[in-house]
Amino acid sequence: MAIIATSNGSTNFEPIATGNYPARCYSMVHLGTIEENILGTLKKLNKVRITWELPTELKVFKEENGEQPQVISKEFTLSLHEKATLRGFLKNWRGKDFTDEEAKSFDIEKLVGAPCMLNITHKTKKDGSRVYAEIGSVSAMPKGFTCPDAINQPFVFTYENFDLNKFNSLPDFMKNKMVNSDEYKLSTTGGQEIESPNTKEEEHDDLTFWYNNDFQLLVKTFDLIIPDAN
Repeated sequence: MAIIATSNGSTNFEPIATGNYPARCYSMVHLGTIEENILGTLKKLNKVRITWELPTELKVFKEENGEQPQVISKEFTLSLHEKATLRGFLKNWRGKDFTDEEAKSFDIEKLVGAPCMLNITHKTKKDGSRVYAEIGSVSAMPKGFTCPDAINQPFVFTYENFDLNKFNSLPDFMKNKMVNSDEYKLSTTGGQEIESPNTKEEEHDDLTFWYNNDFQLLVKTFDLIIPDAN
């Protein structure tokens, strides 16, 4: 389940340079069960968007905020099936696969705050309009290396404890997906006003966005602790 988003859809930004970076997971947003076109077939998939900060890569996005870490996100289907992308990603992150028992119950909330090494690659949009950064691969922190302390406040969004302020703080491109999810349609807002997403907002790959002191459980599916390697 990142990016500098603007209301006018501007693409005037520089992607994160390619290479290997120490990174720390700081944001997790349950997008919900949404319909996606998979090879011409519409399927409903339960999705989560995970975001990492690169604490060694600081940049001034707004003068009033000073230097902030660049960040990058990746969306996953919430599945630990042996062929699932999330399972393979986490296998590389922690350096070992899951046992059958582990795969039955994994607490994904524990990813928030966990360090890793990310390999960042570049990809060009099909229309050739821009180049964007994406996560090529992940691994545990190499022995002898330590990821710098977290800079961003942790951010977790779940429909189980629907937080309207958190939802309204999300970028519009994310809310545009979420309002069509099964979980969003079932959630109650107590008559509070939900801000209408800007349907023209584009998704970018290195947004430094919301900061929030609250920390809530997102989705419980298994138990993972990834310590810094010393």
